[in-house]
Amino acid sequence: MKKRSTERRLFQYALQFKKRIIIGIICLMIATSLELAGPLIAKTIIDEHVVGIEGTWYSVPVKDDRTTVEFENNYYKREDRINEKDEIVNTNTILQIGSEYFLVQGEEVPLQGERSVNGNTVTIKLQTESITFTGEKISASDIYSFFKPEQRPILLLLALYVGLLIIAGIFQFYKTFMLQKASNQIVKKMRNDIFEHTQRIPINYFVDQPAGKIVARITNDTEAIRDLYERVLSIIITSAIYMAGIFVALFILNAKLAVWFLLLIPLIIVWMKFYKFFGTKYNKVIRSTISEINGKINEAIQGMTIIQAFRREKKTKEEFEVLNKRHFTYQRKLLKLSALTSYNLVTVFRNISFVAFIWYFGSASLDIQNIISIGMLYAIVDLLNRLFEPVNDIVNQLPLLEQARVAGSRVFELMDKEGEEVNQEKLERYKGNIEFDHISFAYNDADYVLKDISLSIKSGETVAFVGHTGSGKSSIMNLLFRFYDPQKGTITIDGHNTMEWSRQQVRSHMGIVLQDPFLFSGTIISNVTMNDPKITREKAIQALRTVGADRFIEKLPKKYDEKVSEGGTTYSLGERQLISFARALAFDPAILILDEATANIDTETENIIQHALEVLKQGRTTLVIAHRLSTIQQANTIFVLDHGKIIEQGNHEELIAEKGTYYQMYKMQQGISQRAV
Repeated sequence: MKKRSTERRLFQYALQFKKRIIIGIICLMIATSLELAGPLIAKTIIDEHVVGIEGTWYSVPVKDDRTTVEFENNYYKREDRINEKDEIVNTNTILQIGSEYFLVQGEEVPLQGERSVNGNTVTIKLQTESITFTGEKISASDIYSFFKPEQRPILLLLALYVGLLIIAGIFQFYKTFMLQKASNQIVKKMRNDIFEHTQRIPINYFVDQPAGKIVARITNDTEAIRDLYERVLSIIITSAIYMAGIFVALFILNAKLAVWFLLLIPLIIVWMKFYKFFGTKYNKVIRSTISEINGKINEAIQGMTIIQAFRREKKTKEEFEVLNKRHFTYQRKLLKLSALTSYNLVTVFRNISFVAFIWYFGSASLDIQNIISIGMLYAIVDLLNRLFEPVNDIVNQLPLLEQARVAGSRVFELMDKEGEEVNQEKLERYKGNIEFDHISFAYNDADYVLKDISLSIKSGETVAFVGHTGSGKSSIMNLLFRFYDPQKGTITIDGHNTMEWSRQQVRSHMGIVLQDPFLFSGTIISNVTMNDPKITREKAIQALRTVGADRFIEKLPKKYDEKVSEGGTTYSLGERQLISFARALAFDPAILILDEATANIDTETENIIQHALEVLKQGRTTLVIAHRLSTIQQANTIFVLDHGKIIEQGNHEELIAEKGTYYQMYKMQQGISQRAV
């Protein structure tokens, strides 16, 4: 099956929350439209109200509304303010020459051409001729009369713009809120999905993977993806819509110029492709190195006592420095790439665009018919300035975009690891009859650690597995628990092939106590119940008392509600083991596995556990892996393994009588114990 691209999969995650994203985008479009009304309003204010008094004015007999201007006992109205009812007496023209204004009465004067004045004589030089007129200079105090009617519309337009900005701000708030809420929900779901998937991946995947690397994918990489949805896409979408709005405004003002500036779009696309090509390569190394750094830190913290005990601080620092230097090197390359393709380049293109703009209108001004108004000039300059803001925003997001793309590929790489469906359908409690039929197993499909193992264990029996390190004892337990599956043979429980059940169903009636018990952060009670509602507090306390853990728990300040830190390091190994033993017993398993559970426990604690076992093994199949042969003498059957094969089996007395491997191991341990005494 063809793999979907990272971009498509990230997009599909976003589609799961498309309602909020669409609402956010609609709010953004409204806010953008309202904000871009600014240049158009500014153009109207400048052209029609600030410099609009220059032009044709008609003399009217009476002052009939607020647009009529009184000057030297005469009444004047601007050409664009005349209506059908107005009676026109004559035509006049107001011209601005330098900072002075002149009124030419009785004539309509062309507004184009080069102007000059000598006394009251106004000269306008056109391309083919020069025309002179007699004009009356209007003083600074008198010209105010012509500006006064414009105050009200200017204030109304400014009020309109402020109102639009306030409404735009409201829509901007909802845009930001909806998009960020959607982005957080997307990443929340993604983290849940990847964490849930890690629990479906077969256990052998985690054998070769440092915990820090997996943690980095679930935390650091998803955090980079959160930046994509929360900041990068939000800014890119905002910028794209903002640019679209600016181009619409430009087409309204000057379509030909807008077409020229459309060349920016393919330029940005090429720009992004260039950055993606190099940025992806650098970010892959950076993200991978961050994972290795996390793994190295995690390993160093876990093994700090060993590092310090064997004086390996310098070597550990050197190993860390290699990773840190690699991270620094590629970060520097990425910074160079960003510096080359970010703000500085945008500034260059902005300046080139303004040169082109000046050339465009400068050459057009040679033709009198193409001269544009000051308001139009201001509006276009304002829009061009605004146009490069989103361009700059998009370019500045390219580093984060590439980080998120690479992080996404790493997350999806983990999610693409073949997992198994979790099936927790309730399985009736089995009795615990176990049979291994010609089982052969290898961790790497080549070097078999179990070779043609066949054994039968009846319900309620206690059996033990002994042998030297590497003989295959723990592998038998791994297969029974379905942490792994055998390459050859079948394992049955009560006659049912375990491969026919899900891993969860196989384990549903099993309990295990490991040599190195692990406690989770919480309380003693929560470590026994594992927050399973089926395990009541009373049942958990009873399990603790049964294994004898109450002897030390009752002395604690909060007793059964005493806090437990991660790993339970504030408790002794024996105390942790008793808690983990109670955990297994509280779930009332049909099969109880003790994987060298008493190997590192003092004699007094071992005696407590042995006493508890005698009571609890009734009605329960118990499998014990033990180095201490003294702890398994009461077992119904003892299997002796060597290099993956069962070489002896029987109870303690039978194996001692055979005087084989078990006998030699027993005598050796007895001799060591006597010498220790």
